[in-house]
Amino acid sequence: MKCKSICSAFFLSFVCSLVLSAQSRFSLEDIYSGRLIETKGFGPINWLEDGERYSRLEPNNRTGGTDVVAYRAEDNKREVLIPSALLVDKTTGKSIDVRSISWSEDNDRVLIYNNTQRVWRYDTRGDYWVLTLSDGTLRKLGKGLPESSMMFAKFSPDGNRVAYVSNNNIYVENLGSGEMKQLTFDGNETIINGTFDWVYEEEFSCRDGFRWSPSGDYIAYWQSDTEGTGVFDIINNVDSIYPTILHFPYPKAGTTNSAVKVGYIPSDGGSTTWIPIPGDPRNNYIPRMEFIPESDELFIQQLNREQSTNKVWIAEIGNSLPGNIFTDTDAAWLDTNDNILWLKDNKYFTWESERDGWRHLYRISRDGKEITPITKGEFDYISPVGTDLKKGLVYFIASPDNFTQRYLYSANLLGKGDIKRLSPVDQVGQHRYNMSPSGKWAIHTFSNAQTPPVIDMVSLPKHESVRIIEDNAKAKEQYAALGVNPKEFIKVKSGELTLDAWMIKPVNFEETKKYPVIIEVYGEPAGSTVQDVWNGGDLWLQYMANQGYIIVSIENRGAAAPRGREWRKCIYGEVGTFSAEDQCRGIQDMAKRYAFIDISRVGINGWSGGGSQTLNCMFRYPEVFHTGISVAPVTDQRLYDTVYQERYMNTPQNNPEGYRKGSPITYASGLKGNLLLIHGTGDDNVHYQNIELLVNELIKHGKIFSQISYPMRSHGIYEGEGTTLHLRKSMAKYWKDYLPSGGR
Repeated sequence: MKCKSICSAFFLSFVCSLVLSAQSRFSLEDIYSGRLIETKGFGPINWLEDGERYSRLEPNNRTGGTDVVAYRAEDNKREVLIPSALLVDKTTGKSIDVRSISWSEDNDRVLIYNNTQRVWRYDTRGDYWVLTLSDGTLRKLGKGLPESSMMFAKFSPDGNRVAYVSNNNIYVENLGSGEMKQLTFDGNETIINGTFDWVYEEEFSCRDGFRWSPSGDYIAYWQSDTEGTGVFDIINNVDSIYPTILHFPYPKAGTTNSAVKVGYIPSDGGSTTWIPIPGDPRNNYIPRMEFIPESDELFIQQLNREQSTNKVWIAEIGNSLPGNIFTDTDAAWLDTNDNILWLKDNKYFTWESERDGWRHLYRISRDGKEITPITKGEFDYISPVGTDLKKGLVYFIASPDNFTQRYLYSANLLGKGDIKRLSPVDQVGQHRYNMSPSGKWAIHTFSNAQTPPVIDMVSLPKHESVRIIEDNAKAKEQYAALGVNPKEFIKVKSGELTLDAWMIKPVNFEETKKYPVIIEVYGEPAGSTVQDVWNGGDLWLQYMANQGYIIVSIENRGAAAPRGREWRKCIYGEVGTFSAEDQCRGIQDMAKRYAFIDISRVGINGWSGGGSQTLNCMFRYPEVFHTGISVAPVTDQRLYDTVYQERYMNTPQNNPEGYRKGSPITYASGLKGNLLLIHGTGDDNVHYQNIELLVNELIKHGKIFSQISYPMRSHGIYEGEGTTLHLRKSMAKYWKDYLPSGGR
């Protein structure tokens, strides 16, 4: 009987192992087909002016076109606002391929954006059409302008005109008469009106560069003069038998910036009045400018070049001089202040600041003399969600007790800093919200590392779920069927400092064996890798784990985690040094805590800033990191742009030692292990030049390495058929060849 029981148990164990093995066998081809786990999202949507409905685009299978449909938040009542039959180009008889829409304030007209083209990272250039619902007329804007040349079209406050940018000039078009009026005439290759140069777009998220005044009488706009800014060239050797060259202004750290200024012009034509904000326009930034509600006053933020001082100016149309009403400072750096909210008839405005050591929301009087916390405590206000002005509430994301998670909180705009958590306590992970203008409703998305997004409509402030919009039950079943080991969130030490981390174990993991480790790193101030959020099932990471590796990520100091000012800004002037130290100490501590980690087989890889950290770790701690894959890295910090690099490092002229210490190229002679470099030659962000200079240095020191260059791929290395799959196959092969897998 005992023997039979043992045999049965053995047989059951054998069968289970076969099933588990079958479940966890998926290929890279399976992953990048997109069918392994089919996660559904929701959106994009546009909340309508009433705050009770939202609109979205839906395909019409009968006509082959697109319907614009509205849903009522309360009961999901559906209404077709714009049938696809209205979205037809009468000259061709074909349906318009709708990319996105925007509504006039009275919801009678809709702007339709299509035929888009990519400008650097985003499709911000295309064609625009206007549909007037009251009479059903559809008309293409910009007659006579080049195809797909229009940018950032938006209605005037009364909905009767549309302003847009084409070829670096601003136009206004009257929707009744069809008259086009060109407002600016000096736009060319070096003078940019109404949009921005590369560095403002990339680092300040500045793309749409003009604003209607609330009266509709004026348009305020940015102008950039790129003359004198260093021009970078990208050589395209693949699209013709002779190379072509892409020239674009790109200010590298310590070099000359574009001269940027702001002004306003009558919307029916005339001359521009430039606002005389003090300071050298090449050594100060104007990253934000908005009209104060129901006024002809502009609220302007001006950062000094070091980005340690933010001066707030108010400039009134017709008044010759702006006034400095408030100045924020930090010993390290400041971020731009977005989502400014005006209160009590524009007597107060909201402002995010780290002035007490944590990021909080403040209420500041218009004269700058009263500064009152709206939120307070030893936690970070992470990001705004929305407001309910009738109830006097502001909604925001925070996570005081777990830095890897995100929850919804509320506070009283005129209160004393007390906060209230609203996200359900039984939904542990991360929560996102798309809130109605009234603050009464929100589309709520919950997920964690093991749970695909669950999307529902909630009413606020009680956070009551009205109905499920998308439960992603199929994705949850698909994920479970893979039989993989989920991320385990853990803590590790770097000296006395506790760091957040996670690990993924292979499916056939045995506690008594030692396994090689691959560390996924980013580590720069712009992002965070240790997040308890759904990431499509982490299929690439799971695939590598199941080749016989433990996959790990460690959140070093300086990463964008909600752990207070000191955590984020202690790296000021030394980007790249603390991060490498924390990665080294973190994995050593992890090996002490977990006997199954083989400290003699440690690999590390990352992309962009993570590629830089990979190199710093490989070169500075070669006894710890044995194999590395660095993708699109900054190898010398002097090669990256002014805004990002100087924000965290000051200029190379003022901080030469910091740039030397933080740049991986400085330590190239320290390479002892196996290194694979990957970069796209068409990378406009982190230039291929970084790899070429590093390669020269490695050759000088007699270091052997491997390299893959992807012709004319950008920073994401995804363009071209088969690129992503090829990249991942190459990475997987390198790990298997140079970091022996499996438990021992």
